[in-house]
Amino acid sequence: MELLDSTIKDKVLDSMMKIIDKERSTIIAENKKDLEAFNKEDQALYDRLVVNETKVNGMIQAIKEVKEQEDPVAKQISTRTLDSGLEIINKTAPFGTIMIIYESRPDVTIEAAVLAFKANNKIILKGGKEAKNSNIILEKCWHEALAENGLEKDWIKLMHTNRTETQAFLQNPPEQLDLIVPRGGERLIQFVKENAKCAVLISGRGNNFLYVAEDADWGKAVKVIINAKTDKISGCNALDKVLIDKKIPNYEAKLKDLQTVLKDAKVNILVDEKVGKILTEEEKIPSEDTWYEEFLAMKIVLSEADGIDDVIEKINKYSGGHSACIITEDKHKAAKFMEQIDSAAVYHNASTRFTDGGQMGVGAELAISTDKLHHRGPLGLKQLVTNKYYVYGDGHVRV
Repeated sequence: MELLDSTIKDKVLDSMMKIIDKERSTIIAENKKDLEAFNKEDQALYDRLVVNETKVNGMIQAIKEVKEQEDPVAKQISTRTLDSGLEIINKTAPFGTIMIIYESRPDVTIEAAVLAFKANNKIILKGGKEAKNSNIILEKCWHEALAENGLEKDWIKLMHTNRTETQAFLQNPPEQLDLIVPRGGERLIQFVKENAKCAVLISGRGNNFLYVAEDADWGKAVKVIINAKTDKISGCNALDKVLIDKKIPNYEAKLKDLQTVLKDAKVNILVDEKVGKILTEEEKIPSEDTWYEEFLAMKIVLSEADGIDDVIEKINKYSGGHSACIITEDKHKAAKFMEQIDSAAVYHNASTRFTDGGQMGVGAELAISTDKLHHRGPLGLKQLVTNKYYVYGDGHVRV
């Protein structure tokens, strides 16, 4: 793959920012067509679909932030000269062609493409049918920006296929694919894993847990729970399960206090058998499947916990490996929780809503990876490269 000069890549991004600003009314109008055709019963998906003035400004800002970052390609990782005189240099290199499959969010059409392009990758975008009109106009903007700077349109392209056609493409791609990132729910991820013939990097479900330890500051706990649950229910970093240690002082009173605060915030509560004996009017957890579920709704589980070991075992069994939090004033207890919980991000006395590229200083993100290879957490610009060894000799042969 040709390595583009940083200057030409940045010129494309400059063009794209101007084009989006110029076309903002058209982008919003095309998005309105998608919104009008959408079934609003799925509030989380609807929220992700909306493009307004604020979202357009966010798209421009995302491009600006990526443009201002250092080009991650061809950076020297290590260098070594052997006794034989053979010189070995390890450098960062593009993946090649990345495909991302995602639901709803048109802003992914901007963020995924700007990251892939700046890291010198070509990208194939497969958005959901619910965002068809929004994605088509955004692809048009990308193609205009590329053409203005003398580059081919195939650096960034949108797939216009249905599920069956996408399945056929994955099983027998007409061009080389080097990495696929499915960004969505369990069904989408499973669909890609079953059909893809190349590396798949999983951007998994949320289903995030929070543990209130027996020594927790209750004011902090309530503040964090409300923020993590209600700030943005469509976020994969939203909170779903709260485990409250039964040894916390005034346990019953605190459960009832939390119940009141959650009810005031219009959050529906599910309880386990033990908490249900105290919060008798709340609905019981219907089945074990609920423990695996990412809600993406104003819904939360409250459950009784019996110490940190019980909590670690439960979270590692049921969570999506995305984010988990402990509320405690004991730093040693926090350290044990954070070391032993198997999640991409672990928190001490802070909301899970911070698992986000922008919040963590990465900038725009392709996804939040819950995989362990090659990267975990927000996939920003620096994470969209692999590596390559450059070996220099002078007639060297191995003996």
